Amino acid sequence: MTGLLIVGHGSTVNPDSSAPTWAQAEVIKERGIFREVNCAFWKEEPSLRDARFLFDSEVVRDVFVVPNFISEGYFTQTVIPRELELGGDLTVRPGGQRWHYCEPVGNHPAMTDLLLKRAEEVSPGMDPRMTALFIVGHGTALNDQSAVAAKREAERLRGRGIFAEVLNAYMEEPPLIAEWDQLTTQPNVIVVPFFIADGLHSFEDIPALLGIDPAKVGAPEHGERGEIFRQNPHRLRGRTVAYASSIGTEARFADAIIEQARNARSVAHAG
Repeated sequence: MTGLLIVGHGSTVNPDSSAPTWAQAEVIKERGIFREVNCAFWKEEPSLRDARFLFDSEVVRDVFVVPNFISEGYFTQTVIPRELELGGDLTVRPGGQRWHYCEPVGNHPAMTDLLLKRAEEVSPGMDPRMTALFIVGHGTALNDQSAVAAKREAERLRGRGIFAEVLNAYMEEPPLIAEWDQLTTQPNVIVVPFFIADGLHSFEDIPALLGIDPAKVGAPEHGERGEIFRQNPHRLRGRTVAYASSIGTEARFADAIIEQARNARSVAHAG
């Protein structure tokens, strides 16, 4: 019998952070592929430390751990293995229960199509031949792998030849999304956050960096959070800008999580 543990970051200040992880877990449970499906978080309950005891070793002999993260980085390479006491891609617990550490869901090839779908949904009528698409990641000094995912997806989408330009940009490292108008001369711009969940970054931080009026960023004091995604297009710095929500709520994310578990025996973590 097998079990699936989906690991998310969670948040102590944003209740929306864990919602996609719980939603995907429910979808996967309904498919009946695994005997048990559980979630655990770094910043919420159930905690990663508690997750070590969620699966009865007499019933579940193999546990597949899938990080619901966009890329390899500090959390997938350091925090999760430490908190779950994983010794590598395969860890055998006392009693013989086997824990398989899988690649983060953001590494799955389906991410390219999901990003493209988001971009097309928010930009009806935009001529792609006069449009720059930005794939936005967080970026961090903690681990240089953090920026790799957005760069990889920008390269894949650039290779499809749909848009005039496809660029990767970040909140906290160059190229900075705050300088988007200096990075492209195209009259139309689409911005897709490459995040699992819509949280403070996508509701407030990135809109502010783009130059969207703070009264329209969807913060609680300004109305419904998701309103920012329904106000496209925006007229900013002399350009037409379409801003998308994060891709972690897409239905195909459940498929990607399952496939990462199925591939666990044939791949190894980077770093």
